[in-house]
Amino acid sequence: MQDSLYVSLSAQIALQRRLDTIADNVANASTVGFRATGIRFQDVVSGTGQKSVSFASSGNTYLSAANGALTQTNNPFDFAIQGDAWFALETPGGTIMTRDGRFSMNENGELMSVEGYPVLDAGGAPVQLDPRGGPPVAGADGSLRQNDNLAGAIGLYQFDPGENFVRYGNSGIVPTRAPEPVTDRIDVGVAQGFVEESNVNPVLEMTRLIQVQRAFEDVAALVRKTGSSTEEAIKTLGSK
Repeated sequence: MQDSLYVSLSAQIALQRRLDTIADNVANASTVGFRATGIRFQDVVSGTGQKSVSFASSGNTYLSAANGALTQTNNPFDFAIQGDAWFALETPGGTIMTRDGRFSMNENGELMSVEGYPVLDAGGAPVQLDPRGGPPVAGADGSLRQNDNLAGAIGLYQFDPGENFVRYGNSGIVPTRAPEPVTDRIDVGVAQGFVEESNVNPVLEMTRLIQVQRAFEDVAALVRKTGSSTEEAIKTLGSK
């Protein structure tokens, strides 16, 4: 009986973590550049042979690789990545990766993120523009021109978020290893005047939310049933 109680408890912990990821996805369904969180579960087996018991693991999170839809803004400081790459930002927590390309130029000509962090070029240095040169014109490779002169370039990077990744801000991801600049890739580019929307499918996430809630209720009912059976067994054995 205790085994069933422990199995139910492990299932509740796993379901709670799944519920947390779904709630986070739904909350960020309108966050520019947000990538949905998925989670993988595995059986954890205790004992061997007929005495083995399978428990649910707490799960490992992973980042959805699906691209979000592109929305045209016609803002020359909005950029969207086409393909598998990321922008790099310099933050107080170190370099982070993001797909949110809502940038601006400050009075010093530095290209800044919507949170006010410097945007990095392929060499890892902040992108520096001419503050008097006006809005830049971006090439598909991320190069930036002002008055027909090359002024800088937005860095595009690739990295592996891995399992149980760490987020930074609304849509940033903290890389566990140094990201590598993308070079000579015809399948990766920058679209100026566009932003990438969240890749969260709200309808699908709400469906998953309902499924998890029902599963949680089923497990809770099993826990109550197990507790009642244990009480009955104690009463029966204690009366003899």
